Amino acid sequence: MRALLLVLCGWLMLGLSVAWAYEEVQVTDGGTITGKVTITEGKPIPKGFNLITFPDPVYCGRISTGTGWRILHEFTLAQDGGLQDAVVLLTDATKGKPFTFEPPTIEAKDCRFLPFVSVVRDRSEVNVVNMDPVFHDIQAYETSHLGPRVLFNTPLPMNPHHKHNVGADSHEHLAGQPMHEVIRMTKDRRIFVMQCGFHAYMESWGLAVDNPYFAITQADGTFSLRDVPPGDYTLMAWHPGVGTMTEQKVTVPAQQRVQANFVFESPKGRRSAHEIEENPHYGMGSLGKFVDIKPTLELQKP
Repeated sequence: MRALLLVLCGWLMLGLSVAWAYEEVQVTDGGTITGKVTITEGKPIPKGFNLITFPDPVYCGRISTGTGWRILHEFTLAQDGGLQDAVVLLTDATKGKPFTFEPPTIEAKDCRFLPFVSVVRDRSEVNVVNMDPVFHDIQAYETSHLGPRVLFNTPLPMNPHHKHNVGADSHEHLAGQPMHEVIRMTKDRRIFVMQCGFHAYMESWGLAVDNPYFAITQADGTFSLRDVPPGDYTLMAWHPGVGTMTEQKVTVPAQQRVQANFVFESPKGRRSAHEIEENPHYGMGSLGKFVDIKPTLELQKP
């Protein structure tokens, strides 16, 4: 968690400004912005978590390396470097098409928060549901002028009809009581991150939007923003694993298509305190008994 908070503090230095006022108008001559987000030099070193140091190693180990490690796959790349799950947003769109926003639902499933990336809205809800037969805990943060600030911290109950003493062969998912939490960002902050207090490898990230001109990139890294009123805008791209935001100016002519691409540089070196490193003190027998961790759902590869 300390490494996670340091990353959030880094984003604080970006000095992002948020224009909260947005006017809905009829758009009859809007244009379209299309493009692609890519990353250079392939995937960075993934974060690896030794399951024996966290609760529920057998159940959560159904997704693991087969050697007792759980990997957090933050980057999904196409063969040509197209980056999935990047958020692209017009940061200064003050008027345009209707802004209807459906609060996101994040599921705790197989000891993952899904989806990994979403969009949120200030003063709006985010819904979290536990689908697992184990307990989870929500810890949500944003950046502020004082550093990371807790948005909410609450237990995430599981469905009482789940079986007890679940193992690696348990694949049952029953929805627990949904938790409805309201996001209250402080001024000019956009970054939202949620982590499980019990299982540190469970993360979900969000970007706060204040207008309807946003998109999350597809599996090939592409995006499209439609019905944009003609004018000059600032287009921003963000991905939580990269740790930086990038922007460019775009001019949208009436009823025309504009191409805008983004290229991120793959992070280098050690990115967190969590990396796969064989240590006999944290082997599957370190608890005084052998713990049989089997990747029955997904065999992960670094």
